[in-house]
Amino acid sequence: MMSIEFNKDKKIFHLKAKGLSYVIGVFQNGKLGNIYFGKRIKELNYDMEESLNLSAENIPLDVMKNEYPEYGTGDFRKPAYQVETENGTAISNLEYVSHKIYKGKPELKGLPAVYVEEDSEADTLEVVLEDPILKLKVSLLYTVFRDHNVITRSVRFINNGEQNIKLLKAMSMNIDFDNADYDMLQLSGAWCRERSVLKRSLVQGSQVVESSRGVSSHQQNPFIALMSKNCDEENGEVYGFSFVYSGNFLAEVEVDQHFKARVSIGINPFTFSWLLEKNESLTLPEVVIVYSEKGLGDMSRTYHRLYRKRLCRGVYRDKERPVLVNNWEATYFDFTEEKIKNIAQEAGKLGLELFVLDDGWFKKRNADNSSLGDWIEDKRKLPSGLNSLAKSINKMGVYFGLWVEPEMISEDSDLYRQHPDYCMHVPNRKRSAGRYERNQLVLDLSREDVCVHVFRMISKVLKSAPIAYVKWDMNRSITELGSEKLPIERQREVAHRYVLGLYRVMYELTKEFPDVLFESCSSGGARFDPGMLFYMPQTWTSDCTDAIERLKIQYGTSIVYPAITMGAHVSACPNHQVGRIEDLMTRGNAAMSGNFGYELDLTKLTEEEKKEVKNQVDKYKNIRNLIQFGDFYRILSPFDKPEASWIFVNEDKTEAIFFYFNVLLKPNIVERRVRFKGLNENLSYRIKELNAVFSGEELMYRGIIIPKFKKDFESLMYRLKAEKN
Repeated sequence: MMSIEFNKDKKIFHLKAKGLSYVIGVFQNGKLGNIYFGKRIKELNYDMEESLNLSAENIPLDVMKNEYPEYGTGDFRKPAYQVETENGTAISNLEYVSHKIYKGKPELKGLPAVYVEEDSEADTLEVVLEDPILKLKVSLLYTVFRDHNVITRSVRFINNGEQNIKLLKAMSMNIDFDNADYDMLQLSGAWCRERSVLKRSLVQGSQVVESSRGVSSHQQNPFIALMSKNCDEENGEVYGFSFVYSGNFLAEVEVDQHFKARVSIGINPFTFSWLLEKNESLTLPEVVIVYSEKGLGDMSRTYHRLYRKRLCRGVYRDKERPVLVNNWEATYFDFTEEKIKNIAQEAGKLGLELFVLDDGWFKKRNADNSSLGDWIEDKRKLPSGLNSLAKSINKMGVYFGLWVEPEMISEDSDLYRQHPDYCMHVPNRKRSAGRYERNQLVLDLSREDVCVHVFRMISKVLKSAPIAYVKWDMNRSITELGSEKLPIERQREVAHRYVLGLYRVMYELTKEFPDVLFESCSSGGARFDPGMLFYMPQTWTSDCTDAIERLKIQYGTSIVYPAITMGAHVSACPNHQVGRIEDLMTRGNAAMSGNFGYELDLTKLTEEEKKEVKNQVDKYKNIRNLIQFGDFYRILSPFDKPEASWIFVNEDKTEAIFFYFNVLLKPNIVERRVRFKGLNENLSYRIKELNAVFSGEELMYRGIIIPKFKKDFESLMYRLKAEKN
């Protein structure tokens, strides 16, 4: 049975996911309008014309719930798209032409997207709209997932007319709501403070979250949610909108004069236009829409399951991720081959599985002002060469990984001297490559020849040694947005063409090297988005490695992204970003709440510290399957009080890992009681660390006393296992 029903008489489509209904209809004026979006309803009364307005002759476009509104025909709210025709006007008018319903989910050519492995997992509706004068065809794609409260949306433009059409704006999704009585949640921040949870009430006017930096950015994540006023982690309605894209984006909620909300998300029109010549088409990135009637936590777990199983790809999708050590904060650029081998040897002794050689291994890279683009090993630092070093580390029982930054070029590089045109630049303008741009320029991946060069040079590196892991960095935003190869009328396509070029390179590399674990990084978390996860199944969450700051960063990231995608490392103390001092246990517990590793000099640890590190590594190996593939429940938010807590629970609820973090002590405070989440109330659980048994009911409804801590920045971890009856 299809999850999409079509009432031929009323021209109404009813999309039914696991627990949601999305109903749209063709109005008598030819417009496609939204009728209902929310909790699943088996049947709707399609004869209630006063509520549906389906048969009204002259529907006021300014109040109609339009699925893909245009500019200039009576709807004065923000349009979903905007055109410029050859006569200079910007008017268009889309009307329903046809539709088709089919099983499965189509690929979006050249773009990342969630997918199905069997057609039975989802059904797709494709509605074709057309401007009869311009002959501009617009296909709206809706895919309904049967076992998730998920609908994905995308748009494809096709110019079937004789004249050129320039798209000035092209959003991937528009939804009009009946009211604006919601709070809007966004994930905002800055470098080293990514994805803070911010919530605000909707007010009349526009509420905007966006990036125009060329990347999805540290400052804003391509995600927003609308939450009912009573919403918390476990209660209330939530509508989540996650954009599967890694470049400039705009997410906007406009509240109109009648206090109705219009939500749209797509490529940021600020630096965008796209020329469609005759018979040319453009497919837009998709939006993943999640509905929850059980609060924010349920929405998050829906995203986690979907992105973990149907966005991430490759051999590492379902494979436990290795415990690693990265040498960056241990040595920065100042290292020798002997030093690297010593750290790797200590890693092997302590049970770590992967050593990652970070920046500084190539050409004359002793600072951040040279050599990007010259991916040739520095024989002064590595006299035996990369291949010999990797094989030596493998013999220690440790895999070898490598840092690269393929999208960048240094002015002081052989590549720049040979091809100064390869970088993003505008004629007669200065090329910004100062301290804030990390002394580097951005390669113009909108050019096919540059993409081919990047693929070849990184392929050569990966073939030169037994490299099991790649950390792919991107350490600046894009300035001087221009391409030498594009004509004047296509210069505003550069930002999107850059992202398409990046996706093409990543697709080819991950296909060529399927056994390599790729981790995305962009000065840490500037490109932590669904688009990157399609190619690289984990991301370096933030350049901030301080455990206490990481509580907020990882908590906020978990709103959309699963723990297995979050790189999280134990670093040295005092911390290199904030100077804070925390004990090794707290640093370990924070990092074990994600994809676990270390970023410090293992050779400088005391014997007592090494013993604790080995214990942490052994402990994580025993619990990582649950951490990486289990369900995640947030309990206490570090944004509310100076504490945090969460729990990971396996699918059958027989095992769980509970974490509690105390940030700041207060005087004269009695013991804290914390309620667990996600357990089976009918089971009994033994807490290993307490050697005591509690019922699931007691743990969830009464809670458990957290012991008093003696200083700031302490934490605990409890392992729970259900007792057999």
